[in-house]
Amino acid sequence: MEFREQVALAPYTTFKIGGPARWFAEALTEAEIVEAVEFARARGLPLFVLGGGSNLLVSDEGFTGLVLHITLKGIEQREDVFDVAAGEDWDGFVRHLVDEEYGGVECLAGIPGTVGGTPIQNVGAYGQEVSDTVTRVRVLDLTTLKFEEFSNADCGFAYRRSIFNTMQRGKYIVTHVSFRLRQNGEPRIAYADLKRYFQGSVTPSLKEVSAAVREIRRGKGMYIVPGDPDCRSAGSFFRNPVISANHFARIAKAEGVEVPHYPTGEGAVKVPAAWLLERAGFHKGYTMGAAGISSRHTLALVNRGGATAADILALRDRIVAQVDERFGIRLEPEPVWLG
Repeated sequence: MEFREQVALAPYTTFKIGGPARWFAEALTEAEIVEAVEFARARGLPLFVLGGGSNLLVSDEGFTGLVLHITLKGIEQREDVFDVAAGEDWDGFVRHLVDEEYGGVECLAGIPGTVGGTPIQNVGAYGQEVSDTVTRVRVLDLTTLKFEEFSNADCGFAYRRSIFNTMQRGKYIVTHVSFRLRQNGEPRIAYADLKRYFQGSVTPSLKEVSAAVREIRRGKGMYIVPGDPDCRSAGSFFRNPVISANHFARIAKAEGVEVPHYPTGEGAVKVPAAWLLERAGFHKGYTMGAAGISSRHTLALVNRGGATAADILALRDRIVAQVDERFGIRLEPEPVWLG
């Protein structure tokens, strides 16, 4: 296993921003993951685990510890269950499934990153979440350096959350994820964009739905296309906030317009963060120096060319402050901060 010094991290992220890692290594096996952890501990180095770099903003100063890039590969099938190594490309895995006519993640097509990151954030889009199909997550416990397996219930899945990015954040490294899919299953067409796309059509195939999702995502600048400036981002930068029904009623009254929202139960309401940004004056194509908002998707902060992490953070802070001032809602960023 090779440990390299002063490796630029920007090329490993979709933002294309960030300074170097003091140490950098790639793990092709579980044994190499353990070796890297022991390397970092022996030198008193902080450790950061890197997957696809699609939900990451690296500081301009970089990272003073060891960045471990997880590159484990392999897909094994046992009837309707697929055991997938953490370093596999997520969208490539979705393509494989729909080609084999397995349903359950067709609406999660076009999402950048690797398989290992999907249960951590409980990745979701267009009416599906990975928690719908995950049966097992294999991890390395950094406390004991032993491998463990978590069931779906053990993972504590919620909206964009799991135990891996909340109460147990930083304790585990995901090495494999197992999914149970439905062969010849009906595609899920629950999201408004997909309903409009297929309006008047006969029931589409799984492959047609996944292709439609990629097309819709591309139209919003949320599908990674080399050379497209709107793709130098981390996707949706802010989570859709969940607020109380009373808070929502106050906002609706103050704004005097119909406010889009989605009931989440127990007297709570989810409000689209994109709507909040637009009402606060942050429209598509908004610019603030070298940072900006995508010309096609309000929630995507972008590197317009030569932006620094400080530029992105300054835009983030301005948005958070103005949305908070107008609506009393403190937006929560989605990307992981490293530095």
